[in-house]
Amino acid sequence: MSEIELKLLLDEPTSRELWARVKAAKLANGHPTTKTLRSIYLDSPEHSLNKAGIALRLRREGRRWVQTVKTKAELHGGLSQVGEVENLAPGGRPCPEAIPEAAIREEVLHLLNGTPLQPVCETVIKRSAGELLLADGTRAELAVDIGEIRAGERSARFSEMEIELIEGNPGGLFDIAHALFPKGGLRFSRLSKAERGYLLAKEGRIDLPLCPQNAKGVAIDPAQTAELAARDILRECLDQMATNILAVRKLDDAEGPHQLRIGLRRLRSAFSVFSPLLQSPEMERLNGEARWLGQEVGHLRDLDVVANDIVGRDAKSHPDEPGLAALSEALPRRRAELCDHLRKLLVDARVQAFLIDLARFVETRGWLVPLDFGQTERLAMPTGDFAGQALKKRWKKVVKYAHGLETLTTEQRHELRKELKKLRYVVEFFSPLYPAKHVNPFLKRLKRLQTVFGDLNDAAIVRTTLAEAEVLSADDPAAQRAAGWVLGSSQARAEVGWTRATALWRRLEKARPFWK
Repeated sequence: MSEIELKLLLDEPTSRELWARVKAAKLANGHPTTKTLRSIYLDSPEHSLNKAGIALRLRREGRRWVQTVKTKAELHGGLSQVGEVENLAPGGRPCPEAIPEAAIREEVLHLLNGTPLQPVCETVIKRSAGELLLADGTRAELAVDIGEIRAGERSARFSEMEIELIEGNPGGLFDIAHALFPKGGLRFSRLSKAERGYLLAKEGRIDLPLCPQNAKGVAIDPAQTAELAARDILRECLDQMATNILAVRKLDDAEGPHQLRIGLRRLRSAFSVFSPLLQSPEMERLNGEARWLGQEVGHLRDLDVVANDIVGRDAKSHPDEPGLAALSEALPRRRAELCDHLRKLLVDARVQAFLIDLARFVETRGWLVPLDFGQTERLAMPTGDFAGQALKKRWKKVVKYAHGLETLTTEQRHELRKELKKLRYVVEFFSPLYPAKHVNPFLKRLKRLQTVFGDLNDAAIVRTTLAEAEVLSADDPAAQRAAGWVLGSSQARAEVGWTRATALWRRLEKARPFWK
């Protein structure tokens, strides 16, 4: 049996008021019931089941014990899809030989190899559960869990909600999330209860450490369909964004806004490269929301670049210039204002709706257009074929924008910079399909050229940032003088760097087009 559910983290005050929200949204199909569930997760001493992505659980349900095996768990954008088989476990004794599905039984027995099972962790949860009904007939069970996860002498409080599909459209799970959290504050769960329990046993905590998240490579295969490659890449973009939204909200780390903006740019690049497959009104809308949020994040990120990478560098290199110290002190005040604005925005309803709708788009094939009869054939194209076409198209566009490089205007240089960035993201998306010895030289030369354009962009950011009335006070002549210093030095650095642009471009042109 396959189980599809949306898992969201809650604080305990929200969990206690959730059923009132259900009633207000007129979603309840009957009354909720409350019971206490004790679940024990078992494994070999080497945790061989966990390493294979399998969870074996004994759960006390009233007077009986039930053995459950969950396999192939996937958790993306809060949506969990997992295989599940159950059987009674008289006396609360595990019995892998009694697993009713032969293939799963054989795999579990093979992994255990005669090793006796032992408890790893357990959960003791007070669960309030009831059925929800949507207007389109979709039925789901809402379960609100409050309790503890335990592993040996360790324990941790835990609060979570699960919306499990009973019948109908999986997209309805996201509709329910919209209805129950209309003002924001929602957090997707990144781990199952079993994973949290194992983490508690191993490391003494039930969640992954929060830190800014860099982009991760996505394992794609040339023979898989282009649709599956698109889905997996979009999943990774969503995960990077959602994690960094939380990092910006909770941490005072300049890397958070940086990685959040990268995640948004990667998402838009993925939309662009896969547009022949995914083009739809919903994709266009989500792309617009990503552009808006990227602009909002960009204000803070640009100020961080000026404060840390430019003014900070000049202040360190020229300690005899007092105005630079005054400017360094003025910028953090403006950063605090922008950071406060962004944090409020990131918990607001619009950003939350964007995340929910993006997760729905990715996990429920939201790109399907009923009247586009050729879409099915395009979606089924092998990823290897699609990647070659996409890279060729993106490279051709870069060559067009680089024509007459020596005579490009400031605006044309800016457009070429954006095209080079898009090319890099696309190369990184599809790099697993090609030998590293062919990809890496191309990528290395591309990054060197991007550095030159980065200096040009930094100079533009300095001009824009230091021109803001909120940054510099008119009655601070030392800071004003330092601003002129920084403007001049950043522009000079950009112009010197630009003298290398033509040679770096020629080197990139001569690099082997690895996708051919």
